[in-house]
Amino acid sequence: MFNEQYRYDQTTINVQKQASLIWNVADILRGLYKPHEYGKVILPMTVIKRLHDTLLPTKEAVLEASVKTKDMNDTMRTLFLEQASGYSFYNTNLYTFETLLSDPDNIEENFKAYLNGFSENMQDILSNFKFEAEITNMADNDALFYVIQEFNKKDSYLGPDRVTSTDMGYIFEELVRKFSESYNEEAGAHFTSRDIIYLMTDLLLAEDRDTLSGKDVVKTVYDQTMGTSQMLSAMMERIQYFNKDAEVKTFGQELNPETYAIAKADTMIRGGDADQMKLGSTLSNDQFTDFTFDYCISNPPFGIDWKKDKKSVDAEHKLGEKGRFGIGLPKISDGQLLFQLNGISKLKETGRMAIVHNGSALFSGNAGGGESAIRQYVIENDWLEAIVQLPTGLFYNTGISTYVWLLTKNKSVDRQGKVQLIDASKCFEKRRKNIGEKKVDITEECRNLIIQAYGEFSEKMYRQEDRMVESKIFDNEEFGFTKVTIESPQRDKDGNIVLKKGKPIADSKLRDTEDIPLKEEIQSYFEREVIPFNSDAWMDRKKDKVGYEIPFTRLFYKYVAPEPSEVIAERIKKLEESIVSNFEALSGKDVSNVE
Repeated sequence: MFNEQYRYDQTTINVQKQASLIWNVADILRGLYKPHEYGKVILPMTVIKRLHDTLLPTKEAVLEASVKTKDMNDTMRTLFLEQASGYSFYNTNLYTFETLLSDPDNIEENFKAYLNGFSENMQDILSNFKFEAEITNMADNDALFYVIQEFNKKDSYLGPDRVTSTDMGYIFEELVRKFSESYNEEAGAHFTSRDIIYLMTDLLLAEDRDTLSGKDVVKTVYDQTMGTSQMLSAMMERIQYFNKDAEVKTFGQELNPETYAIAKADTMIRGGDADQMKLGSTLSNDQFTDFTFDYCISNPPFGIDWKKDKKSVDAEHKLGEKGRFGIGLPKISDGQLLFQLNGISKLKETGRMAIVHNGSALFSGNAGGGESAIRQYVIENDWLEAIVQLPTGLFYNTGISTYVWLLTKNKSVDRQGKVQLIDASKCFEKRRKNIGEKKVDITEECRNLIIQAYGEFSEKMYRQEDRMVESKIFDNEEFGFTKVTIESPQRDKDGNIVLKKGKPIADSKLRDTEDIPLKEEIQSYFEREVIPFNSDAWMDRKKDKVGYEIPFTRLFYKYVAPEPSEVIAERIKKLEESIVSNFEALSGKDVSNVE
């Protein structure tokens, strides 16, 4: 298992304390901004300070190189400046946060000049924050100096020599969480905490240890809804734990400009290829057409409509197999299964995907409808490996049931034709203090128990103190059924069957359907389950529709017999005696013989 101590070793600071120190800037912004607007200043300032502190040790070298290369062409000049900075970005402006504070009267002009001094590849990041208007707003209200002063404090230092990439990821997570909390984000647009991410990474890599060992290992990881890119950084961390020399290339797309900017900046500081961090809607503006990856990991929004993407998605649906969505479209009110289809289209033939869904992805939609067709497509292609039910109260801003789906295009031999369902809803540790809706954590012990259940691939209950994980194995066909239309005849006023050309006429008011499991012979089912109760019924097989659903709750349901009546009566008797005793104690009267 992945040693939790290794993760702690990557974290050198108290992340919540550091994030809280940064969030203290809100005291300066109060009144000038509403609480849900604090992130407009705090998030970009945190990124800028991270960049500032990262470049600070090589500041003088960059300034010298800037003077020496001023007559070079842009390409050569950029190479020398990047070499001087030690990163794929730089800043050629003379100012630092310290020197900005020495000229308070011109701080707006000087701060904007400082930002303009960043290299071209950083300008894309800064522009997505749309921060210039906020700078002017703060300057006009005498807040800019104090905000920069707050970020320049010793405790606000964010350089990579003291704040690792893992640290910074945690800090961004905490800040984005606070921002989302104050903005009252929709439950489906939730933020994914690290305990969930680590479970997903461990599930993804549990059967891939062999491919991670040896020399010249190169792995590609894709997150179609990357947020601040923490799933990508966690996958990189995890893979390099097993093989420190492995090259991990990360790719991500994000709809929100601010979180995209954070992700891109974080990638550049880590030394990754920031050009592979893309902005835009994954559904309607796919930035990775024709790309395939070793791993896809994502937590797309669920319960949120895809109206804005409808035109493009519909057009791609009409392309059939040439598009990502040819197999079917879900209801317009919930686009989560579209992300599943996109992820599948991005997997290599040996690729694996972990994706979070809510319960509706398991069973929503009728046979023949879009959601059912998508499940049928996935299961009949034997891509669905496992589904893990997570505990409720795990996310910061939603308490609903959630599930991690594991999909692969290269199942191991023993898993072929099978789907593993894992109920981990009772495997958690309660938090001492809730954070929003997040009441529980998946600790290392919990995660190891879940990974054990997944890895052993058997029907078994796993217990550890009060934690429980149950694993069940099903054939693919067990999730499929044929929806068969059952007709009953019309009858005249005398109760006789109405015929036309010698055949009974169907009464549409009596029409019914039966969901007959694919493993059952339809005629046998009909004769056993329908004819004994409706001897004149018949099946209209021309209307047959195949459907797929995964009734997770029903499959793990355990019957609990009701208490015997004698036990209930005895409990009622004791309750009555207690009531009488309490009344006598309060009133001083004996009521035991009252009729």
